[in-house]
Amino acid sequence: MAISNIRYGEGVTKEIGMDLQNLGARRVCLMTDKNLSQLPPVNAVLNSLAKYGINFQMYDNVRVEPTDQSFLDAVKFAKKGEFDAYVAVGGGSVIDTCKAANLYASSPTSDFLDYVNAPIGKGKPVTVPLKPLIAVPTTAGTGSETTGVAIFDFKQLKVKTGIASRAIKPTLGIIDPLHTLSMPERIVANSGFDVLCHALESYTALPYNMRSPCPSNPINRPAYQGSNPISDVWALHALRIVAKYLKRAIRNPEDREARANMHLASAFAGIGFGNAGVHLCHGMSYPISGLVKTYKPKDYNVDHSLVPHGLSVVLTSPAVFTFTAQIHPERHLEAAEILGADIRTARIKDAGFILADTLRKFLFDLNVDDGLAAIGYSITDIPALVKGTLPQERVTKLSPRPQTEEDLSALFEASMKLY
Repeated sequence: MAISNIRYGEGVTKEIGMDLQNLGARRVCLMTDKNLSQLPPVNAVLNSLAKYGINFQMYDNVRVEPTDQSFLDAVKFAKKGEFDAYVAVGGGSVIDTCKAANLYASSPTSDFLDYVNAPIGKGKPVTVPLKPLIAVPTTAGTGSETTGVAIFDFKQLKVKTGIASRAIKPTLGIIDPLHTLSMPERIVANSGFDVLCHALESYTALPYNMRSPCPSNPINRPAYQGSNPISDVWALHALRIVAKYLKRAIRNPEDREARANMHLASAFAGIGFGNAGVHLCHGMSYPISGLVKTYKPKDYNVDHSLVPHGLSVVLTSPAVFTFTAQIHPERHLEAAEILGADIRTARIKDAGFILADTLRKFLFDLNVDDGLAAIGYSITDIPALVKGTLPQERVTKLSPRPQTEEDLSALFEASMKLY
């Protein structure tokens, strides 16, 4: 198991200047995005840096849903600055961009594709020492503050991929529930769907001891290892919090208890999936995000069309869990029960349908777009979506049930309409 250190509590952001002082940091890179740079979370960090006299440079050019080019722009800034510590304030996009900047600035002679996941990149193990990175998440979703994964859009192939290595996980995640109070409704919803799928996918992933072959050296062991007894604990706990608090957090921005709990659930699910991994919902989500045409979501202040990550993941979830439930149906049934299904008279062979129906009801209650068709896709896009899923072997191979191209086509087709 590999996780970052975590500090949780209202107002803990004010300690970040002391943390950097304790690390002996002389030149700090502060990364965020244009929207956040004007908001309370970044202000809280700036106040702490000023109070403790920390010398820093700010990079606020992070792209929401980063691309290879936006990663490279941040890397260029990091190399030029010769920083000895990093602070990322934002959602997964900011934290992932900062991880990449830290990695390539610490390994200046490496080619960009050296560390990108195979088969798109070379997937080389990271052997260089990285600088300390403190992550301050402002959304309750990605769990990026606890994981060694950084995801981006590879523009040339129109597909999302990433870098996965324990070496890039943050040194410290500062989870301050005050930061989620500024999140608009749809961002709360889509971030929460990411937590939901992280928990469901890591709990139903192929078990760690059924993966083969065993790596010849521990350095080659992947960050995502399959479901395992420790990740299971975190995944189920996160799922229970989502069941209890997500709807409240979306519907009432003043519900501090719900928002604080979702902030924690994001980290809990991150600890789970950061070691177990995710599977088909995530594997299929990458081309859904990468091939977006004109969709612009409500509450996202962006100048480009995008499908928010949590939305791209959750839209296929009813189809995916119907498909995977043949393997470990009891886990699928247990998940459905946590999310509110009455399983007292359920038959084990119906586990997938029960979980899918429970998810559909959950999404319908929260006004989620009615499937892929509602965000601009049609049956004619399915071949391209399948093609974009095939390189995602890092996650698709963790599906408990292997899938053919025909299976993937059928799953995309079944996800065109949800209700």
